[in-house]
Amino acid sequence: MNLNELVKTNKKKIRVGRGIGSGKGKTSGRGHKGQKSRRGVAIKSFEGGQMPLYRRLPKRGFKSLNKKEVAILNLSSIENFINKKEKNLKSPLDLKQLQEKNIINKKFKKLKILGSGEIKSKIEINADFSSKQASDKVQKIGGKINIINKK
Repeated sequence: MNLNELVKTNKKKIRVGRGIGSGKGKTSGRGHKGQKSRRGVAIKSFEGGQMPLYRRLPKRGFKSLNKKEVAILNLSSIENFINKKEKNLKSPLDLKQLQEKNIINKKFKKLKILGSGEIKSKIEINADFSSKQASDKVQKIGGKINIINKK
C-alpha cells in the first residue's frame, strides 16, 4: 500500500451556492436573513455575548488638550553645551539659540531651567521658568537667569 493512498492529499474545495445537491446550496450555509447572512459583514469586537476585550480592560491615560510645550534643561546639560563650544558665549543663552544648535527640539515654545548638576562657567540665560536651586547655583558663580514673562 502506498502512503498517498492512505492519506488523501487532493481534497476538493467546497464550492458554496452551487445547487441543492452540493449540500451548500441555496443559502450557502449562512442560514436565513439577518446581518450575518449578508456579504462582507463581520461584527467587530463581538465575542458571542462574552464581555468584549476592549470593555474588560481598564481605561488608562489622559491626553490634555491644553498641554504646555515646556523644554526642561538641567544645568549639567548647559555646562556640557558650553564645554563642547570652544569660544565663550557673549550673548545670553535662550530657547531659539538652543533650538538652532539642536539641543532642544523645535516643538518646544518655552524653556525651564532646573538645578540638577554643577555649572562652572559664568553665563547669562533667558528662560521662561527657573527653579530656585538653578538660580542660586548660577548666581553663586556670577551668572544670571533672566525670567521672560510671556503670556
